[in-house]
Amino acid sequence: MISLRYGTNPHQAEAFIELPDPSPLKILNGAPGFINMLDALTSWQLVRELKEATGKASAASYKHVSPAGAAIAKPIDEAFKESQFLKTTDFSPVASAYVRARGGDRLCSFGDALAVSDTVDVSLAQFLKTEVSDLIIAPGYEPEALEILKKKKKGGFVILEIDYDFMPEGLESRELFGIGLQQTRNSRLITKADLANVVSDNKEISAETLETLLVAAISLKYTQSNSISVAYDGQIVGIGAGQQSRIHCTRLACDKADKWFLQRHPKVRGLQFKEGTKKVDKTNLIDQFLLWDSLSATEEAMMLQNFDTRPDPITREERVEWNRQYKDICLGSDAFIPFRDNIDRASRSNIQHVVETGGSLRTEYIVQAVNEYNMTLTHTGIRSFLH
Repeated sequence: MISLRYGTNPHQAEAFIELPDPSPLKILNGAPGFINMLDALTSWQLVRELKEATGKASAASYKHVSPAGAAIAKPIDEAFKESQFLKTTDFSPVASAYVRARGGDRLCSFGDALAVSDTVDVSLAQFLKTEVSDLIIAPGYEPEALEILKKKKKGGFVILEIDYDFMPEGLESRELFGIGLQQTRNSRLITKADLANVVSDNKEISAETLETLLVAAISLKYTQSNSISVAYDGQIVGIGAGQQSRIHCTRLACDKADKWFLQRHPKVRGLQFKEGTKKVDKTNLIDQFLLWDSLSATEEAMMLQNFDTRPDPITREERVEWNRQYKDICLGSDAFIPFRDNIDRASRSNIQHVVETGGSLRTEYIVQAVNEYNMTLTHTGIRSFLH
């Protein structure tokens, strides 16, 4: 048994973790709290499953037991570099996976717990040096990378090492309000074979898009339900988590995705911030800039104080034209889609591929809606609720 800093809140003073023998987990640095461990152990399962499904280094950025972002390793283009304030695109595979995962929602990734499927190298450690993050979990660390990370947060950065081959079996238990609950662990892995049932008229799905659909589907397995994901080019660009209505999840995920694509717009990349503006403040200012039409006069005046020149807002027509240029955007649902309003909202965000459980009483209407928009629709037959 290992003591934690505290439970979910500081006044919940007694908190512990119990480890099996032999233990698959080591605390190499720092003192984790209860939420830290929930984020770490949930995010680790996501990146491990992504690695198994795609064969590529995978990463996730977690906040409050749901992913802010998740991604597989792929090259980083110039637009991503500029929109994320990166100094280079020269990253190792494991570093590129995390840079892309964190860049999926940089507002929500602030102060995250991160997981990577591969050994942490110097490339990733150097990137993390200046990022606001609380914890990392990985199957191993290069010695130099470990020394770099141990200096983070004045030595308080939590570093966890987990055995890649560890896989618990059988029942899992929890206690709620003094009452014990048990269930079979959700060990059903999602693979490419689960994406074979394409029920739409349009069945054209490239190999790269198939990978992105896997990212969308697997990420939902480790997101608090109800949940919807939007993915592009092997990374999550929008998550709607924990809503009681699926359409609200869809609106959240699509709104976040719309913003992600607009971050790449020339008017955003060309914003002239006052000298000395910190990256975190630039992130918040861009978020406000993309909401220009809804700002009050006071909010607009406060925002304008941070720019050397007055920004030129992106018009509604420019927004639509810009987002329409992106191809093979995917939407995933952790359970069946009950009403076509989800598909109608997805179409406004230029979604072209949908993956869901299938089997709704209204499935024929969902298929009809997808066909109207010439999307593809894949049924996995797998529900992926998480509570």
